[in-house]
Amino acid sequence: MPSAAKSFFWYELMTTDMDAAEAFYTRVVGWGAEPFDGGPGMPRYTVMKVGDRGVGGIMTLPEEAGKMGMPPAWVGYIHADDTDAATASVKKAGGKVHREPSDIPDVGRFSVVADPQGAVFMLLQPSGPDQPPVAMGTPGHIGWRELMATDWQSALDFYSGQFGWKKDDSIDMGEMGIYQLFSVNGEQNGGMMNRSPNMPAPAWQFYFNVPAIDAAAKRVTDGGGTITFGPMEVPGGQWAMNCMDPQGAHFGLVAPVR
Repeated sequence: MPSAAKSFFWYELMTTDMDAAEAFYTRVVGWGAEPFDGGPGMPRYTVMKVGDRGVGGIMTLPEEAGKMGMPPAWVGYIHADDTDAATASVKKAGGKVHREPSDIPDVGRFSVVADPQGAVFMLLQPSGPDQPPVAMGTPGHIGWRELMATDWQSALDFYSGQFGWKKDDSIDMGEMGIYQLFSVNGEQNGGMMNRSPNMPAPAWQFYFNVPAIDAAAKRVTDGGGTITFGPMEVPGGQWAMNCMDPQGAHFGLVAPVR
């Protein structure tokens, strides 16, 4: 029996101002915040929660990443049964390893990698039990995952080969090209398209579920963030927009109503 496909299951903001970011996202998305005690010598880390369940974390942008020119950004973790084997497989398929596998006490074993076109993501083999999945539209959770690629066709081939994702419906966006949906274990999980010329590099963007898009847009701008695109209606009758937080990290919001 083939093993189940692997998807993103944790999301992390690397930022230049943890306190400001925490205040912004608790206001915009409605998350709770809880400090995580990683033990002596571990950097400060805040877990963003929906009720009792963690959705993602906030940490300070590592100094070495800042020196390389990395701006504040959200990154996603893809589940791995064996981080070392998954990291080696990504490298063999043409990806890049930015950080070799290492252990986080009481959390799991992780690595930092990029697909062959340069979009960064993490691999994580959790040390604890897996949490049950939540429905796609659950408020405060991640409602969509989107890759802006240089060549979405070869990107989809890469992720399909590594993690078992499947090609799903495609949407003709006219001059913007094809928006290709992908599914994971039979459920639509995200989309890919070729990035615009003004986007400097391929990257993943994650959309957080909110109850209504216009009210969320006001919270973004009232909190010092910027709306970079939208709101626009998307297939399925939902409303989505692209945003940038006050420190410069890009993210998306999606809602069932305006």
